[in-house]
Amino acid sequence: MAYDELLVEVSEQWVGTITLNRPDQLNTFNSVMAGSLYKALLDLDNDPKVRVLVIKGAGKAFCAGIDVHELEGQTTLSYREWIERMERPLVAIAKLHKPVIAQVHGVAAANGMGLVAAADLAIAAANARMGLTAINVGLNCVGPVIPVSKSVGRKKALELLLYGDLIPAEEALNLGLINRTAPKEELDEETRKWAETLAQKSPIAVQIAKTAYYNAEDMAYQQQFDYMNEAFARLCSTDDAKEGVKAFFEKRKPVWSLK
Repeated sequence: MAYDELLVEVSEQWVGTITLNRPDQLNTFNSVMAGSLYKALLDLDNDPKVRVLVIKGAGKAFCAGIDVHELEGQTTLSYREWIERMERPLVAIAKLHKPVIAQVHGVAAANGMGLVAAADLAIAAANARMGLTAINVGLNCVGPVIPVSKSVGRKKALELLLYGDLIPAEEALNLGLINRTAPKEELDEETRKWAETLAQKSPIAVQIAKTAYYNAEDMAYQQQFDYMNEAFARLCSTDDAKEGVKAFFEKRKPVWSLK
């Protein structure tokens, strides 16, 4: 299936890769790419041949934010509709059943940094940089800071939001914005191996784990345990849970359900 301003491919190892494909514009979000990305995320989440999704960027950068050429001449109401369209892919990721990995190189700025933070997992080139940079052109990143704040906490989130500095990958790693780094020339290979390792896990166990985590995230402490215990009980009754335990005792690799 073709998507405007994206490249989408599915490997034989259960990994679906979405490449932001506006390299001449540093993969900045416009209305077309935002709509395509949202649709591609939903389509791959429903594709039985996909267990893990990867988002990357073509060219020199992962994503440099939003294309400011679309800013001119709108009303307040149309601005509201427009920015919701830009951020719809970020909001969607937490609602997908399958895990999403961001593969970051070059710069991830503004909405690009928000996309990295919104992804379930992230790996970045060691020389990558990211930041909530819109404040530097008289705007702000009050949408992207929402997923960023989930990783770094209030004080650091406000610093990133108000100062607009680009931070190096090593600092992003220490802040919890990304999970790991790799040398630039090894980033593709390391991401591929990391995604394929995750794709070898039980699909139903991974999907229940992700869904339960996001659903319970903002619940009260005791309520989180109640919800997670129910999720675990549902998982225990699945064929994959029975197969996994059986394979463990039989000292063999499990054969998961194709879900």
